[in-house]
Amino acid sequence: MYKNKKITKPIYIGDIQIGGISPVSVQSMTKTPTSDVNQTVNQILNLSDNGCDIVRCAVPDEKSALALKDIVQNSPIPVVADIHFHYELALKAIESGVNGLRLNPGNIRDKSKITDIVQNANKKNIPIRIGVNFGSLPPVGSIGKTKGISRHKMGVEELPKIANINSNQYSQVEHMIRTALWEINILESLKFYNIKISMKAFDIETTVEAYRGISKIVPYPIHLGITESGTKDSGSIRSAVGIGMLLYEGIGDTIRVSLSDDPVEEVKAGNNILKALNLKQTGVTLVSCPGCARADVDIIKLANQVDKITQKSKSKLKIAVMGCEVNGPGEAKDADLGIAAGVGKAVIFKKGKKEKIVNSDTMLDEFEKEIRKMENKIT
Repeated sequence: MYKNKKITKPIYIGDIQIGGISPVSVQSMTKTPTSDVNQTVNQILNLSDNGCDIVRCAVPDEKSALALKDIVQNSPIPVVADIHFHYELALKAIESGVNGLRLNPGNIRDKSKITDIVQNANKKNIPIRIGVNFGSLPPVGSIGKTKGISRHKMGVEELPKIANINSNQYSQVEHMIRTALWEINILESLKFYNIKISMKAFDIETTVEAYRGISKIVPYPIHLGITESGTKDSGSIRSAVGIGMLLYEGIGDTIRVSLSDDPVEEVKAGNNILKALNLKQTGVTLVSCPGCARADVDIIKLANQVDKITQKSKSKLKIAVMGCEVNGPGEAKDADLGIAAGVGKAVIFKKGKKEKIVNSDTMLDEFEKEIRKMENKIT
C-alpha cells in the first residue's frame, strides 16, 4: 500500500470492509436477467471463483427486486442492488436482504424518496453508494429538481471538461462533484454516514479530476471505475490507465472494471491492475517475455498455458516464463518459480536455484507439478 493512501471512513458491505486500512476490493456486475435466479447465482459463483469480492445486480423491475432474496441467500459474496429511476425498487431490494445499494443522484432526485430509502436502509445497516455517472447527470442548474426537467436536455456537454484553475468557470467536473454533494448532504442530514462514492465518466481526464476533487472534500470510501470503458481489449487499457493513476495517488478503496464482455474478464482485469501496483495480496504474478526471433520455444503459447493453470490460484507466487538465454535465467531466478526454455530443453528454477532440466515436450507438465507443490506448501 502506498504511503500517501488516503484512509477513508470504513464501511461494511456484507463481511467485506471497504475503506479504512482494508485492501482494495474487486467488484463486478452480473449480466444475466436478475429475475432469473439460477442464471444469476451461477454467474456469481463463477465470479467468486475468479476472485470477485462484491457483486452488483441490476434491478429494473419488481420481479428482479423480489428475486434478490434467493440470490443473496445463495451468493458466496455480498450482493449490491443497482437502482435507477424507481425508488420503490430500492425499498423492495432492502426487504430482500441485499448487502448494499447503489443510487444514482441523476435519476432519483426527489428528496422525500431518498429519505424513505435512507431510513429503511439505516434500520438494516445497509450502506449506500452514491453513484454519479456522467451519462446520467441532472441537467445544469437543476440538481435535485424533479418537475418540468427533461434529462435529455442536460446542457452538461456544453460545459468545459475542466475549468481553468484561475477562473470561476463552471465545469463538467464541478457539476459531477456538486451532484454528489447534493445527495451526500441529504444523507448526512438524516445522520446516515454509511456511504460510498463513485464519480464515473468515459473520459479519463474527467473521471480522474472528479475523483480527485471529491476525495479532497469527503471522508467516505471511494469506488473507482471508468464507465462504459469498452471491449475487453480497449476497455481494460482505459480502465488500467484511469484506475491505476488514482490508486497510485492513494485514491480508491474498491474498483470495478466495466467491460463489454463476460464479467469474469472484468474481475481478471481488476485483479491485474491491483497486482501491477502491488496492491493485491493474493494471486499468482506472472512474469513472461514477449517473444522474439531469439525465442527457442513458442513462448506465447507457453505463457498462456501457465497463465491458465494459475488463474484461480490464491497463492502469492511470482512465476516467470522465459524463452531464451538473454533475460531468461536472470528473471526466472528472481521468481519463486521459473522456467527458462531452450532448444529441446528447459531449466526449472526454484527460489533462485536450478531445480532440474526437463525435456521441452514435458516441460509444461513438469512445471505445473512444481507450481502445485509450492502452492501446497504455502497453504
